[in-house]
Amino acid sequence: MINGFKGYFAFNLMSLFVFSSVLMTYFGANYYLSGLHSYAGGDPISVPSFVYVGVFIVVSLSLFAYWKYKKINVIK
Repeated sequence: MINGFKGYFAFNLMSLFVFSSVLMTYFGANYYLSGLHSYAGGDPISVPSFVYVGVFIVVSLSLFAYWKYKKINVIK
């Protein structure tokens, strides 16, 4: 429905971010935050460094894929 989100690249990019958010929701809520109702706990928990590394990896892969996608489409 939105012109900018039509095509294979946009679909694959959104799929990557959706899959990453589902994984973070599952592992973050069940294992790291110790359950669904962990918001009722006392002290806030600091964000571990692997979350920042994971976000950096996903964003850098997305930027690299976009660069390659644009390079291939210009040649065609």
